[in-house]
Amino acid sequence: VMSSSFANQTIAQIELFTKPGDYEVGKVYVLPKHLDEKVARLHLMKVGAMLSELSDEQAAYIGVSKAGPYKADTYRY
Repeated sequence: VMSSSFANQTIAQIELFTKPGDYEVGKVYVLPKHLDEKVARLHLMKVGAMLSELSDEQAAYIGVSKAGPYKADTYRY
């Protein structure tokens, strides 16, 4: 859990540093789902898990990009 938390914080800092115009100073933001899912993907190998890729048909059926994010930003895991 701590590893995921630290990775989320690092990814968030990289996002803020590389896209300063997208974020207002002094406001609190929720980590976008595509970045949260990036951290999850990075941790899969460490726990011996694999992520299967959606087929074009599956992605179209559920209305998402094959690359993610797979849930709306408002979705709470």
